[in-house]
Amino acid sequence: MKHHGTDSFFVVGEGVLEFDGNGAPNARRPLTIEELRRFRFSRLGPEGVQVPEDVRIALATAVTADVPQADSADPAIPAGFTYLGQFVDHDLTMDRTESQLGSDVNLDDLVQGRSPALDLDSVYGRGPLDPTDRVFYADDQVKLKMGRTSKPPFPADLTEVELDGFDLPRAGSGVTGADRRRPLIPDARNDENLVVAQTHLAFIRFHNRVVDELALTGLTGQRLFHAAREQVVRHYQWMLRTDHLPRIVDPAIVDDVFANGRRFFETGQGTSQEATMPLEFSVAAYRLGHSMIRSAYQWNRVFNSGGGEGGIATLDLLFIFTGTSGNFQPGTNQDDPNVGGTERLPSNWIADFRRLYDFTEADRPDLVPGTGGGNVTKKIDTLLVNPLTLLPAGTFDGRGTTFPEIHRNLAFRNLTRANMVKLASGQQIASLFNEEALTAEQILAGNGGVALDSLTDEQKASVVADTPLWFYILREAEFNNGLLGRVGGRIVAEVFHRAMEASRTSIVREPSWRPVFGPDTDTFRMTDLLLFAFEGKADLLNPLGD
Repeated sequence: MKHHGTDSFFVVGEGVLEFDGNGAPNARRPLTIEELRRFRFSRLGPEGVQVPEDVRIALATAVTADVPQADSADPAIPAGFTYLGQFVDHDLTMDRTESQLGSDVNLDDLVQGRSPALDLDSVYGRGPLDPTDRVFYADDQVKLKMGRTSKPPFPADLTEVELDGFDLPRAGSGVTGADRRRPLIPDARNDENLVVAQTHLAFIRFHNRVVDELALTGLTGQRLFHAAREQVVRHYQWMLRTDHLPRIVDPAIVDDVFANGRRFFETGQGTSQEATMPLEFSVAAYRLGHSMIRSAYQWNRVFNSGGGEGGIATLDLLFIFTGTSGNFQPGTNQDDPNVGGTERLPSNWIADFRRLYDFTEADRPDLVPGTGGGNVTKKIDTLLVNPLTLLPAGTFDGRGTTFPEIHRNLAFRNLTRANMVKLASGQQIASLFNEEALTAEQILAGNGGVALDSLTDEQKASVVADTPLWFYILREAEFNNGLLGRVGGRIVAEVFHRAMEASRTSIVREPSWRPVFGPDTDTFRMTDLLLFAFEGKADLLNPLGD
């Protein structure tokens, strides 16, 4: 499995799904041990009807039209949660045994490594003692490496400033510029977008701060590393359960799943041996975050709409100032890996986390955003911002290749990926969950989302008869105040529950555990994680100042 453009899927009970040049699927039995070791998908529902290409193009074009976008519903969701969701997606789909395909792997490690688990393996990889992954770790083999920023071209007070600990660690060597900019982290997808990259860096800081805290108890070496990792993972899971999920999924659904267990997905299974990733989650439900993306952000004191010298930070710039999707240099060809020049994040692009999260929720009114203010997500609905029609090739492993321009459209990619795996329709999953399906009028007209007037009558009939699950889930959210509802919410909540249960470190299997790094034993939010990671200091959460 590579990046977001998975070439094939190992689906339990079906075999390896592959696709020809036209996207037509073919299922076959795994031929090698390597194929049997692949990340494992499953299906919640039956196979669905494939959607014709003209319908996918028309629907994707409508969904990404350049029209006004609504802010998130009340209460507003801080914009950082959009990209925390992407970070979590990479954690769930991280395959940390990839480089071990030719060697013997312990069965438990194999199952855990190829199973969806909320265990931060996208941050830790296989650990500091692994001969490949130790490059992510400091010399003490306990803490994780951080990187140093580069001198920016402006503003004047920063042109000679390099700061340690505010960029991801980078390779610094290699044949191409892209090689030298490569992030030294287990999952390079976390450097496809600057918000995700800075989020990953925050988790590195959180781990390192937990190490410092636990070292005071006398722990050293690998005992200290493993104790710190366990605490980090538990706090991460608690934050997802209590802070992240209820912001995107109807809280009543979240509470039901975590109190009463799963009703539809791998029920009654408590070990990691059978854990899989439902295609309905990976290809549809958890792509809800694409709807939350804004076209521009108030980023820091340099890049904002309130007088910052660099102007507001556009989505395109947030791709450019990464090593995986971009090259830190606007005006150059971002798809060309051979572009040289700057190899580290410039200091003027360090995140101001006060603009991504609301620290007044954590009783820190002193941490309010400066000029230009903060950001909230776009409402979860059937509209994506127009810049998502022009994805950089690096986001889907397309650098150095040729492809139709429609392949840069994120909505088209979502619809086509679902088509390739014959994903069940929204109506089929609603029936599976014994829920009343959306009506034809609701699907066509929606509630504040995209208008499908541009589709032909035949195309509208196709969408109504077999609504692509991703579109259906977003339409459903329009009628639920911007929260995932009975179909989308149920899928996401049950997969999160299963992924926590399947993790070696699990708050689901240890229900008595409580957080120790938050304000009390019941509370640990993303703001609490950031406050702990950055020592509660404004000059670390926002080193560039107001």
